[in-house]
Amino acid sequence: MSSKEHTRNKTVLSVALAAVVLITGYCRAGLQADLGSGRAAKSNLHSGEDLAELIDIELTPLIGAPSDPGEWAAWREALRHRREQALQIIDYDDSLYQKPDFAWVSSCYCCCFVMMFDQTFYDPARCRYTIDSFLDRGVSQFGGYDAVVLWHAYPRIGFDDRNQFDFYRDMPGGLDGLAKLTRDIHERGVRVFIDYNPWDTGTRREGKPDNEILAELVKTINADGIFLDTLHEGAADFRRRLDAARPGVVLESELTLPIERIRDHHMSWAQWFEDTEAPGVLRNKWLERRHMMHQIKRWNRDHTGELHTAWMNGSGILVWENVFGSWVGWSARDCSVLRAMLPIQRRYVKLFSGKRWTPLVETETEHVYASLWQEGDLNLWTLLNRSEEQVEGVLLKLPHVQGTRYFDLVNPSEVRSVTGDIVSLTGSIQPRGIGAFLCGPGRAFRADFTEFLSKQAATNARADLDVVSAKLTERLRPVLRTKEHKKEQIPQRMAAIPAVTADMEVKFRNRECGFSQIPELDQSIHPSQGLHRIVAVTRRVGLRPYAIDLTPVTNADFAVFLKATQYEPRHGENFLKHWVDGEPPAGREDHPVVYVDLDDARAYAKWAGKRLPTEEEWQYAAQGRDGRTYPWGSEWQDGYCNSGQTGRTSSVSMFDRGRSPFGCYDMCGNVWEWTESERTDGRTRFCIIRGGSYYKADGSGWYADGGPQSCSFAAKFILMWPGLDRCATIGFRCAVDVQDEP
Repeated sequence: MSSKEHTRNKTVLSVALAAVVLITGYCRAGLQADLGSGRAAKSNLHSGEDLAELIDIELTPLIGAPSDPGEWAAWREALRHRREQALQIIDYDDSLYQKPDFAWVSSCYCCCFVMMFDQTFYDPARCRYTIDSFLDRGVSQFGGYDAVVLWHAYPRIGFDDRNQFDFYRDMPGGLDGLAKLTRDIHERGVRVFIDYNPWDTGTRREGKPDNEILAELVKTINADGIFLDTLHEGAADFRRRLDAARPGVVLESELTLPIERIRDHHMSWAQWFEDTEAPGVLRNKWLERRHMMHQIKRWNRDHTGELHTAWMNGSGILVWENVFGSWVGWSARDCSVLRAMLPIQRRYVKLFSGKRWTPLVETETEHVYASLWQEGDLNLWTLLNRSEEQVEGVLLKLPHVQGTRYFDLVNPSEVRSVTGDIVSLTGSIQPRGIGAFLCGPGRAFRADFTEFLSKQAATNARADLDVVSAKLTERLRPVLRTKEHKKEQIPQRMAAIPAVTADMEVKFRNRECGFSQIPELDQSIHPSQGLHRIVAVTRRVGLRPYAIDLTPVTNADFAVFLKATQYEPRHGENFLKHWVDGEPPAGREDHPVVYVDLDDARAYAKWAGKRLPTEEEWQYAAQGRDGRTYPWGSEWQDGYCNSGQTGRTSSVSMFDRGRSPFGCYDMCGNVWEWTESERTDGRTRFCIIRGGSYYKADGSGWYADGGPQSCSFAAKFILMWPGLDRCATIGFRCAVDVQDEP
């Protein structure tokens, strides 16, 4: 049944009146009650902020639409009343949107949320950013990015005391390197956002407000915006600080932005918004057409809902495939829809950010919905198909004006069929796809319009309806075996471990970075399935005989290695940062060496004729055949390990009572330990670290696990580059292979 076949009835009036009563009646009644009782209008009960809160309640983040087309006219009228009343009550000031410095906001339709460790963004082999190839892929796959969010700390933050700002400082080249990175991205016409984690309060403190540090960072690297992680809004003085640091810097909230802050927050996320069958209206976009929202459901593999909402609201999309180290790739179909959308949105940004927007105009086909955007002589309809079937035929009927030309912008062609004073616009829309019609007088179509249609035709020719998102294959770095030692001739200070086949339980925290694609360990990570809970899985493990160091490698041990080899890492940032003038700190010679990355540890092991233990070898050496919880037994015992009581690392042989069944020290607490478990899926490199450490960042569940850990606990440590991977809390011990018993 088409929308015109529905009859209009008294519902039209009732919907309009209901909205007006909810806004004007309810709020004004509150004011009258205040005045009648002798209190001022801006009392504690009904202050301007309270009224704004009432408006916020009524104007939900996404205002749903009635399913009956007969009610749409009244719904639109109610929307207009809502908007007028809300803007009046909050005394809306749009002066920031009028500033030329912020003109770019309205056309920032596609934002990419990029993990800075992503191997398509940073090449670990060459230790350099690969901006051109990264942005080229964005153009080819998605239609190009207008902005990128440089995500840095989470889920790595918390393994040591570095704060979120240190993570930017420790990126390749430091802040100068970030400034160059920003320049390179700007040269491609793309804006740069940095990230702010307000929950980071348990790491190293800097003695001044976060807002001040962020403003300094923005100025230093020339960032264009700040993404406000986990926040509804920024602090009140944020805008002043940013304006003083650099013109045109925007704030974008992750959570629902209060309407009174739209005036100084130019962007906001539309995260996990659920739409009605007849597409609804984004509240922020309805109130301020120049405000940019980015639709996002980061764990979804079907992005139809986000794409439809963005298309019908003239709003944006957040592209996010590498979700903190978990791969959630886009399907070919969703990429095709976005590629078709973006050129239209960018070319006609004045229509999408202008004042003449009519949501839900009538169409001629069931399951097809449309919004109308107008400016001057141009009329643009954005259409979408909610059904699983392709629709074809007459989609819109309009009054015909002599001299008007009509174009299909998604399946590029000039279209029209005039009967008397009515023109019928015909076309086809793919299942759950989009469409667009544009009309105007002949003079409205500039010389480059033909070229635009040609590019749209090429884009349409690439359309792919495959709804299965690409999967990545995880690869384990080969473990190179050492010389096989006879059991009685293993190196000194090592424990011999016999061959074993056993069921091994592994525990890990269900974090957004995922864990591993090992079949037994591959977990479906989703907040609704218990984010941050401890997950335990059991798998069958077979180990050949090996020997493992009784203690972690110490500062003194590493000093001998350096003297013997003159080893210098390719990149020296943070290498042995805790040493003084090239020597171990006095009194800490027998503490575990830290501030070494995987390659530093491998270099030492190779020199010693050893290798790093696999994660399974490490665990078995820690817990023994009986699978005990801690190296010393099944119950926690105070004083059996360095659990933070020293405030730093401790001697590797200090806790004799905490030894494992094979006599190994420090397999719980003191420092985390590298294992030979490096994996990559082509986007994320990581290593499994074991044992826990003396350090624990308190105050937020978003931090990585700290403190001592059980023998079976495994943590996924995402790798980027040596300067970031070297930590104050990660050391290592070595292993060798042993001959099989006869």
